[in-house]
Amino acid sequence: MKAIEKGTLRFTEKWGYGAGEFSSSLFWITISFWLMNFITDELGLAASLAGVAILIGKLWDAVTDPLVGQLSDITKSRWGRRRPWLLFGAIPFGAAFFLMFFSPGLSGQTEIFLWVTFIFMLLCTAYTCAIIPYNSLLPELTSNFNERSALSGYKSVFAVFATAVGGALALPIMGLFKTSKAGFIGMGAIFGVLITISVLIPFFSLKEKPVEKIYQKAQKTNIFKKNAEAFKNKPFRTILYTWVLITIGVTLITSNLVYYFKYVLGDKELMMLANVIMIATSLVFIPITVILSKKIGKNITYAIGMIVFVASLFVLFFAGHIVGITLVYILMFFAGLGLSTHYVLPWSIVPDTIDYGYAKTGIKQEGVYYGIWSFMIKIGQALAGLVLGLLLDAFGFIPDIVQTKSSLLGIRLLAGPIPVVFFIAGIWFLFKYPIGKKEYAKIQADIEKLETAKK
Repeated sequence: MKAIEKGTLRFTEKWGYGAGEFSSSLFWITISFWLMNFITDELGLAASLAGVAILIGKLWDAVTDPLVGQLSDITKSRWGRRRPWLLFGAIPFGAAFFLMFFSPGLSGQTEIFLWVTFIFMLLCTAYTCAIIPYNSLLPELTSNFNERSALSGYKSVFAVFATAVGGALALPIMGLFKTSKAGFIGMGAIFGVLITISVLIPFFSLKEKPVEKIYQKAQKTNIFKKNAEAFKNKPFRTILYTWVLITIGVTLITSNLVYYFKYVLGDKELMMLANVIMIATSLVFIPITVILSKKIGKNITYAIGMIVFVASLFVLFFAGHIVGITLVYILMFFAGLGLSTHYVLPWSIVPDTIDYGYAKTGIKQEGVYYGIWSFMIKIGQALAGLVLGLLLDAFGFIPDIVQTKSSLLGIRLLAGPIPVVFFIAGIWFLFKYPIGKKEYAKIQADIEKLETAKK
């Protein structure tokens, strides 16, 4: 197998790299859809305490994400810098995922809180060790502006498949078992195996080119200076803020959906078909997203997708509980259309901002950038979980009973107006993103001059 080259990639490289995204997306979608509900309705922890436990786990990433990013930048092995992390991180990632949905039989709030906090910190650490090095491979695969969108498209196909498994098939899988407790354990075990396999595929599918000379300067720089340099990168900050804000919005919605279907619509089984509609629509529109981004720009295409998503949320809040499931299914179609841009474009944009930083500083440090990226995503998810837990408690939510008008209103607000605020803020940053195709061509010219001077 030839070493990874700039420019156009082979079909097997695109699919091999894209397959690794299945593990990351399965983690995110299952955590988003099911973790909060598992902790409150299965383990019996108060919603606000569940939100705090998730927040603590994410704050722990403030240590692990930048550290793993830096370590993957300077790792030396016969497999390269990133791939050893995939090889040795695959099994711990899958095993930690299984433990997250294991019920230890605890009864006290303090004991349950400590268990959830510890296991979630363990899972976040395992995720970090596998996925930050995996994501850091993307800028090294190609420096072609449009090819990065195409590669992100392959990545997104596996993200959608993972969403289908975590969002639509989780419930039927759990239904194969006699009790809900056994169902969550069985689901965790099956998904844990799939996660392990997914992380290993890019290890065996890709090879890394030698980069020791390019990275000599980066290796001598301490982690605090590296992170400071990354935050000086204005295009990176802009897309980072966008991604975090939209991640908060998406997480609020996905985490709340099971409550919406179970308590507002009265049947959580209906959520399976709704997810299938949304996921199938996203999959169909991914190629269209890639084509459109080449025509009008990555940030504009992303913004249009999020505007469509926001519009569907407004309709859901005002009419979903009145008209019923038919309208909800229609809205899931439009939500899927919007989400197709969310699956593809951030991952295509970030490598461009990393190249911008390299052109300005002469330091290439993909691991540091993706360490910050991953940490901020997790903070966004944690804040969403905390907001969800606090607001559910504030509106008087109590699991597994007929909800009051107040708690039903809270669930509806969390499916519409509250997440919309974060989407609008994210869209505002998108319109301020400065790198288009012409700007990126100049960045590449600057990089060529830089690397020619190094030789």
